[in-house]
Amino acid sequence: MLDKIGIPKHLSWGFLGVMLFMMGDGLEAGWLSPFLIEQGMTVQHTASIFTVYGISLAISSWFSGVCLEAFGAKRTMFMGLLFYIIGTAGFIAFGFESMNYPIMLITYFIKGLGYPLFAYSFLTWVIYRTPKNRLSTAIGWFWIAYCAGMMVLGAWYSSYAIKYFGYINTLWTSIFWACLGAFFALIINKDKFKKKETTSAKDTFNELLKGITIVKKNPRVAAGGVVRIINSLGTYGFPVFLPIHMAEHGIETTVWLQLWGTIFLGNIVFNLIFGFVGDKFGWKNTIIWFGGVGCAVFTVLLYYTPILANGNIVITSIVGFIWGGLLAGYVPIGALVPTVAGEDKGAAMSILNLSAGLSSFVAPAIAWAFIGLVGAQGVVWIFGLLYLASAFIVHFIQVPEEDEMRKNSASIAS
Repeated sequence: MLDKIGIPKHLSWGFLGVMLFMMGDGLEAGWLSPFLIEQGMTVQHTASIFTVYGISLAISSWFSGVCLEAFGAKRTMFMGLLFYIIGTAGFIAFGFESMNYPIMLITYFIKGLGYPLFAYSFLTWVIYRTPKNRLSTAIGWFWIAYCAGMMVLGAWYSSYAIKYFGYINTLWTSIFWACLGAFFALIINKDKFKKKETTSAKDTFNELLKGITIVKKNPRVAAGGVVRIINSLGTYGFPVFLPIHMAEHGIETTVWLQLWGTIFLGNIVFNLIFGFVGDKFGWKNTIIWFGGVGCAVFTVLLYYTPILANGNIVITSIVGFIWGGLLAGYVPIGALVPTVAGEDKGAAMSILNLSAGLSSFVAPAIAWAFIGLVGAQGVVWIFGLLYLASAFIVHFIQVPEEDEMRKNSASIAS
């Protein structure tokens, strides 16, 4: 049954493990910042903590794929678990309880190295061990497990745990959920991943270096990385200014938070749908028409809907749900880029994962750089144009089959 719905049976426990791990990792996301401010920290301090966290995410994401090829899947994921435990325990025991700001910066940085090595390495494992005709669907299931754990189950569990355990003890339980996820992914999951054979430390270093050099070696991988950055522009950019815009048109902050949840409910649902669509309709067609063009249209609509509908939350929620769903139209990029990378799939995934991390910086940077010049309306149009640009870029990323057809056509013409 698992194979029929697109989950590789030999890796099924790993999907459950990722969901539980991300549940632990994401349980404080919705309340940590306001809690720290209530405890006397400034907004700048909390912003710095999350900025440092974002930097570590980007670094760890970059090397997750090539570490898997150099050290093996389970060893790399175990490294991620260790970073997570050390960072989280240090953050709580030496930083959080005493509000020691320098310690909090250091330990939250260490924690940030954890989940990309765990989750993104498993994603690369899935890509290596899944038949090509089901690859997009399997990637869709990965993102469902990832998002369900981090954005749904973590928040849901935390809302109850805080009442019964308190903030600090709730944070301690995050280590339990991460370890439980690792138990399923690394012990119950019996699938084997054969790492690349290396004969010396130099070979291992060269394998890690591919996470950088592949951009020059294979420009199509670099192009895919740019598309992946654009994919998450709205996810990280909208929270900078859209809540203020919504409030100006009758949608208060508490209602906006519910709307944001509705958007990602749409994203979770369509992660699976577009996984299937990508395998049937074609990876490039799905990214171009649903991801690029679809997001371009509904990015602009999401801005104008509360204006045209006089703050009607139902209509705005429907538009937001569709926008969140269309973001999942980019799911096949995780199948397309490793395919054009040939044997260097791990290095290609490192670029994609790095791009996912960089988007958390690029999107707010675009918003802050242009909002003073063109306003929120202008920033939305910039995002929309960039989504269209991503469709244009994907059109020119040729997969091996297209390369072969082009060669055959040239041969016939000659």
